[in-house]
Amino acid sequence: MKEIWPPWPRNAFLADFHIHSKYSRATSKDMEPLALNETAKLKGIQVVGTGDFTHPGYLKELEEKLEPAEEGLFVCKDDPEGTRFILTAEVSNIYTWRGKGRRIHTVLFAPNFEVVRDIQARLKAIGNISADGRPIFGFPAKELVRLVMEASPECFVVPAHVWTPWFSLFGARSGFDSVEECFEELSCHIHALETGLSSDPQMNWRLSSLDDYTLISNSDAHSPWKLGREVNVFTCDMNYHSIIEAMKVPKKGFQGTIEFFPEEGKYHFDGHRACNICFSPAETKRHKGICPVCKRPLTVGVCHRVDDLADRPEGFVPKGALPNIHLIPLEEMIAQAFGVKSITKRVHKEYLQLLDMAGTEFDVLIWEEEEELRRRLPEELSERIIAMRQERVEVSPGYDGVYGRITPIVSEEKAAKPESKTKEPDKKDKKTRPRQKSLF
Repeated sequence: MKEIWPPWPRNAFLADFHIHSKYSRATSKDMEPLALNETAKLKGIQVVGTGDFTHPGYLKELEEKLEPAEEGLFVCKDDPEGTRFILTAEVSNIYTWRGKGRRIHTVLFAPNFEVVRDIQARLKAIGNISADGRPIFGFPAKELVRLVMEASPECFVVPAHVWTPWFSLFGARSGFDSVEECFEELSCHIHALETGLSSDPQMNWRLSSLDDYTLISNSDAHSPWKLGREVNVFTCDMNYHSIIEAMKVPKKGFQGTIEFFPEEGKYHFDGHRACNICFSPAETKRHKGICPVCKRPLTVGVCHRVDDLADRPEGFVPKGALPNIHLIPLEEMIAQAFGVKSITKRVHKEYLQLLDMAGTEFDVLIWEEEEELRRRLPEELSERIIAMRQERVEVSPGYDGVYGRITPIVSEEKAAKPESKTKEPDKKDKKTRPRQKSLF
């Protein structure tokens, strides 16, 4: 249980920097400024990355729909008091280095549209920036840093989801063993690392080599409703330079992160999705890294990779470590209260009805007092939120592209029975299970 809940003042602001637009593969058509503005307000997120500023079509849309707000931030023209946007993009570098294929994703921050247009021009001269909102290039990641910093020293570069097996700085399949190995003489421009959904700060604290980097967390959202799966907490002034400076020097206003439970991330444990095999690092080692079903190498997950590189035991807390908390998205808990495993239209309707009553999603998950939660919310939901805050949860870890499942532990008489895909309830269960029309 956390000694202090929450560990930040209520006047802190939340920021989710790493997202994608509708111009990226496998993203919702609603990933555009107007929809993002409205969803961020429902969530309680004050600053959102634009995502995909490298794409010419999206940049045109951003310039048409946004106008300047605070220095380096922007708002929708028809909602000047709404969500603030900061110019961000993700780039993929796929190349061979020292005889091994490398796939590194990087998040870029830019201070204004003029710099974005300069970055676009530099990238366009090298490759195709129109095919995907997250463009792919064949040159080393360190050269991307050089290019961006030449465009403007006010830019900020963050290695994305650094532990993901396939596309990241430390990824087991195609990454490096250190920041310096990847970025070499340009490592001086790397001040922060994005931990990704499948790891959290506690896992990263096991590496003393990461002590000097600010650990940030973002949603990597491909649809508006995935905004805020992970966010950053700030108490600095809300403008570009203050936000960037706080990520370089946390004492200047970076306060920590709000996290997924890392076990819910889809690359936390090792395994084979096609073979339905999910292993802990110890189990993988006992099987010598080979799937017992298909006899092929297992996909090594984040937990295993952290183990391989760590020089500290689990539970180590470095001096000056910033606080973080773990949350379950509110719609997931509403679905659990209904006893279903997916976000249905019915669940979404209940979610919106709850926000009409109680404020933003983060108001409900973080800021409301327990007594107020119990007074205003149905018991089926309030008890789950309180259990989540206390980290009383059951865990089914994610692996090889399969999301894990986190279930708050509440007393049996207060919990709705979840439906199962693998075992059909018997007739008696079907007859006696209560039909829930609404939680409210």
